[in-house]
Amino acid sequence: MNTTTTELALAYNPVFLGLRFLLELFALYGFGVWGWRKAPGALKYLAVVAIPVVVAVVWGDFATAGDEARSGETTFDTPGPIRLLLEFAVFGGAAAGLWHAGMRKVAQWFLIVLVVYHVAAYDRIWWLLQH
Repeated sequence: MNTTTTELALAYNPVFLGLRFLLELFALYGFGVWGWRKAPGALKYLAVVAIPVVVAVVWGDFATAGDEARSGETTFDTPGPIRLLLEFAVFGGAAAGLWHAGMRKVAQWFLIVLVVYHVAAYDRIWWLLQH
């Protein structure tokens, strides 16, 4: 995206980028809660750390080059539509983990906020679909 387009794009607004960062942190939290509540015995101590770390590594390594909602850099250049599916899988997986962990209201509100965010960030969705 050029600078003019980025300045007008809602998804790249600093407030929106901050909200996106908080949503990503909350998604990792959701995976941690799921790991803690569903892993048996002492394995929960490993799951609460390992599951969010693995998700974060995959989340960070598979990105679309030039995505200004991130650093623009990537370890594995991933086509935009595949990245979008990965994002939906991470966010949806976190919501499903919260639901499965018994935090149904939290999962519902998380999904509502995610839908509103992604509708408002249509410009980034469109960019990903084109790259």
